[in-house]
Amino acid sequence: MNIPTVHLAVLDDEADITQLLAIYLGSNGFRVSQVHSGNALMDLMARDAPALVLLDLGLPGEDGFSIARTLREHWHCGLVILTGRGDAVDKVVGLEVGADDYVTKPFDLRELLARIKAVLRRLTPASGAAPAPAEAATSPTLRFAQWQLDTGARRLLDPKGVEVALTTGEFDLLTALVTHPGRVLSRDFLLGETRGRDSGPFDRTIDVQIGRLRRKVEADPDNPQIIKSVRGAGYILVPKVEAA
Repeated sequence: MNIPTVHLAVLDDEADITQLLAIYLGSNGFRVSQVHSGNALMDLMARDAPALVLLDLGLPGEDGFSIARTLREHWHCGLVILTGRGDAVDKVVGLEVGADDYVTKPFDLRELLARIKAVLRRLTPASGAAPAPAEAATSPTLRFAQWQLDTGARRLLDPKGVEVALTTGEFDLLTALVTHPGRVLSRDFLLGETRGRDSGPFDRTIDVQIGRLRRKVEADPDNPQIIKSVRGAGYILVPKVEAA
């Protein structure tokens, strides 16, 4: 049985960078498409959508954040921002628009490969990009506050049974909270559960994703009743959780 090759796209205006990544990632078993503009990426997404996009923010005459938003609105794929911008504000905005990871140039190719693989492992089966872990098939569907989290299919259903789109990071964060109900979980713990690596001093990742989760599951995100903050300690999922 042949294992399908995972398709990646690299969007960067510098051809030498896209070629370098295509050669390196190709040697590690990926199929890589090189594009150099937002329009070229949209054309590729329409005809042969990749499982993950490496997106450079610093595109001449284009807004990388706008491209990221479009990807998140219309496609379910991994998104790793690849850029020379190292400012924390850019990182926050990148995560706000749905990036799964953020890599600053210059980067180590082996570290980039590890991060790509980590994002692909967390992708939902619906993307067709990466298989779910073997144990996921037997994982239960968990119900909280009339919401249902299907940990096997990696889907979140609202109280009316309508699926709510989550990024891979949001899904992993919600899973960590739902599987530890009534417990205060520190940012360090949540980072370990959702990122699988040391995030260094930039731990606002969790705060950003908690804010996005609240906008999706809370009736009033400014007065959260499902995911509450515990000052100086972390976050807690308040409702009772039961197997559906």
